Amino acid sequence: MQLPPIATTTIGSFPRPSWLAATERSRVIFRLDGAALQEAQDDATRLNMQTQEQIGLDLLTDGEQRRTGFINHILEAFDGIDLVHEGRKGIYRRRAQERSVPRVVGKIKRRRPAIVDDLRFAKAQTGKPVKMAVPGPMTVIDSTLDETYRDEAAMAMDIAAALNQELRELQTAGCDALQIDEPAMTRYHENVFEYGARALDRCLEGIEVPTIVHLCYGYPGGLGQQHEYEYPELLTELMKTKIGGFAVEFARSGYDPAVLSICKGRLILFGCVDPGDTPVPPLTGVVERVRMALKYIEPKNLLLAPDCGLMTIGRDLAEAKAKLLVDAAKELRKSI
Repeated sequence: MQLPPIATTTIGSFPRPSWLAATERSRVIFRLDGAALQEAQDDATRLNMQTQEQIGLDLLTDGEQRRTGFINHILEAFDGIDLVHEGRKGIYRRRAQERSVPRVVGKIKRRRPAIVDDLRFAKAQTGKPVKMAVPGPMTVIDSTLDETYRDEAAMAMDIAAALNQELRELQTAGCDALQIDEPAMTRYHENVFEYGARALDRCLEGIEVPTIVHLCYGYPGGLGQQHEYEYPELLTELMKTKIGGFAVEFARSGYDPAVLSICKGRLILFGCVDPGDTPVPPLTGVVERVRMALKYIEPKNLLLAPDCGLMTIGRDLAEAKAKLLVDAAKELRKSI
């Protein structure tokens, strides 16, 4: 994968056009079905990728225009998970809150490809590199109700084996970079040490293209800091794995980029723009934040990104925030 120094990308999602879907926080409700829905998703993906190219992003995604959310689109391709008859989960994202979630009703296995055709369509729209994302094992566990395993470590390894099959096929189909979304890792450090790091490595068996794990700090529109942990011990542990790099968030968190000294030699997707419904920040502030990161990460290993996905905000605002990344990268390249 050939990228310029201080490249630009996004975490993955962009807003869906209003004619395609309505979005309620992080859940998408499509307005069509059947062949009409597929045609509309094709059109939305094509339009979104053209927009990313026009903005000037270096590493594109398909905008996740086909997904109702970042987890269930993948789980639809797995056996052992009931997405129709959901259950109630009392502890969700480490907070006591009742949520309806998919139920784990049998051994988890990959039944069919989940996003391989999505990748092929996306690759046909551009000559630029394309990144695709899947949810990680710990996040699947946190976002489902286990009625079968009663053993998180065993469940994590089965999820990882299923994801590994998907990642291998994405690699074979020409995916340029792979991302594993693991917000649960930032909330359950003890589980990372117990089995999460091992499950991440299982996901990566046989994978040779660049890989990123997204360590989400908190979702747009969330209730401030959504967990009690910070990055240092987590990054230290994950540096022992085969992961190629980290997507880490600094715009909302206010974390000191000095923590990136732990990650020398790995790729960094540096979250430097708030993906929520806030005004576009000044270019000078973003440039200064990135300059601090460049004290610890070589330009060739640094990619600028929003903190998280852009799907929860309006299209104009999302595009303006993506364009800000491109403008910041252009400014920063003048001095390297």
